Amino acid sequence: MDLREIAADIDAQVVEAEGWGMAMKARCALVEPSSREEIREVLAFARQHRLSVGFRGSGCSYGDASLNAEGLLVDLSKYNKILSLDAETGILVAESGVTLEDIWRQSIRLGYWPPVVSGTMYPTLGGLLSMNVHGKNNWRSGTIAEHVQSFRLLTIEGEELVCSREQNSELFFAAISGFGMLGCFLDITLQLKKVHSGYLDVEAIATPTIADMICWLDENKEDYDYLVGWIDCFPRKEKHLGRGLIHAANYLKEGEDPNPIEGLTPVKQDLPERLFGVIPKSWMWRFLKPFLNDLGMRTINAAKYHLGAIQQTRGRPHRQAHAAFAFLLDYVPDWKLGYRPGGLIQYQSFMPKETAHEVHPELIRIAHRHDIVPYLGVYKRHRPDSFLMTHAVDGFSFAMDIRVTKDNRERVWKMTREMDELVVNGGGRLYFAKDACTTSETVRKVWKDGQIEELHALKQRFDPQSLLQTDLARRLFPDWFRAAE
Repeated sequence: MDLREIAADIDAQVVEAEGWGMAMKARCALVEPSSREEIREVLAFARQHRLSVGFRGSGCSYGDASLNAEGLLVDLSKYNKILSLDAETGILVAESGVTLEDIWRQSIRLGYWPPVVSGTMYPTLGGLLSMNVHGKNNWRSGTIAEHVQSFRLLTIEGEELVCSREQNSELFFAAISGFGMLGCFLDITLQLKKVHSGYLDVEAIATPTIADMICWLDENKEDYDYLVGWIDCFPRKEKHLGRGLIHAANYLKEGEDPNPIEGLTPVKQDLPERLFGVIPKSWMWRFLKPFLNDLGMRTINAAKYHLGAIQQTRGRPHRQAHAAFAFLLDYVPDWKLGYRPGGLIQYQSFMPKETAHEVHPELIRIAHRHDIVPYLGVYKRHRPDSFLMTHAVDGFSFAMDIRVTKDNRERVWKMTREMDELVVNGGGRLYFAKDACTTSETVRKVWKDGQIEELHALKQRFDPQSLLQTDLARRLFPDWFRAAE
């Protein structure tokens, strides 16, 4: 069927959808169900007409994980009811289109916070599980999926299954991290984190190189609840390579906040709408755009590092609201628009602690050799987990924001191939929520211990026609879908 015929038959819109980084786009028939029954109808329509179906939440994956070119794209952001939240236990039951923002705005009043959050508050719960999302506390609290008690999964065949560690456990551990290939998350039961204040104690520490950052994070990780490093990728000299700032935070213990009720309100968590109380933040991306070039970002990064080094507060914590600490990507609304028209990709690698000190500095050197310097670097400590297609390792991750232009796009992709080879040889992993560039060959070298075969076997069982597809899945596992063409 032609895409417009599909759209007309199922009340969909033909749109050019894009990944969060705006470098990956696809023409899709977008449908927005708001109930379980409507989701069932969409999947039944797809079965009847043998149409490919992809799922999308808030579209926060940087690359092509939430795109399905020339097929159905099921946007679940309107399937977004919080079904229950127990004030005594902190157990939440919510539909998969509920966002982190929806959750914390309801839970903060009761003294609860999501146990793991991403750098933005807008991903949906279903999207977080599909990608097994981590946060700044991964080495301590794991991914958000480790706090999921159960979920209901709707398969493309119309079967509804309750999945937990005890029931349909094979699906539980595979659908989480399975990037939408096994079915649609319906409602999810999640254990929230009890907090005794709306604030965190935050310290800032400067590190002169990425090697120093790795050592500091490993040596001090047991003293903090959250750790995240910012890295300046511009300096080429080894004595400044990967210099950066670490932000370390702790929850306040019961009784440490003299007025806990005040901070446990949404209004105290809201990010300010104006810069310096004057300039609307919605305007800020326009002011940033002239600086989104090598000279401008080199200057901004240098200023940030030197100012941070002067103002570092090791041992002298300051108080910061949970939302302000957690959701830095939301601080300037629509900042990514400054990267148009080419957009950006994020290259994120996860390296074992034994090889991170060699691989991650070399990634910066590779970027310099290609003359494509990342404008932002983010560093975190991690621990492994039991989900089938997990990215997590006992080690470190390094995320690099890379601008894409018409002139450099081919060079960017070539550079990431070189980076992939280094990561694979070091025993590292990649992350489907961020990926836009890697190849099927690379993925099979990373997940080489039967994980891909196990996921494919489950897919053949629960999606025998291979209708559940995304651009990412077709790029990384093309052989899964050849029979469906």
